Amino acid sequence: MKKYSREEARKIINELLVEIFNRILAIEGQNLKDKGIKLSMSEVHVLEAIELTEEPTMSNIAKRLGITIGSLTTAINTLYQKGYVLRERDPEDRRKVVVGLLPKAEDVLKEHDSFHEEMIDSIFEEMELEKDELLIESLDKLSSYFKK
Repeated sequence: MKKYSREEARKIINELLVEIFNRILAIEGQNLKDKGIKLSMSEVHVLEAIELTEEPTMSNIAKRLGITIGSLTTAINTLYQKGYVLRERDPEDRRKVVVGLLPKAEDVLKEHDSFHEEMIDSIFEEMELEKDELLIESLDKLSSYFKK
């Protein structure tokens, strides 16, 4: 196995992360488009954040996505107009806006989840990842780093 200098390793890791991220987004976007879903990947990821947020208020969703409430408001307004989400004031605290998914959004998320399942199945088939503990450990550390 080849040894890399720190600079070579940094350059390679940067290129790989950017390439993998961009490829996944492109393939994911095409997959949804092929299924007749006319949302951007950013919009789908907002829907996913709503689904995964225990108390889906605007501030909690924005925090989960790492974006400003203003940016989220723009996305939510678009998704509301397209019929994917509903939003309402929290009856107990009128300052909070709670966002919910409509059935149309749930259908999109099922397709999105299905794509991820197929992608992971394919990767396991090709690479036998369950045998590569070091890679799994490294990806876990990488994920933890990006969550900070």
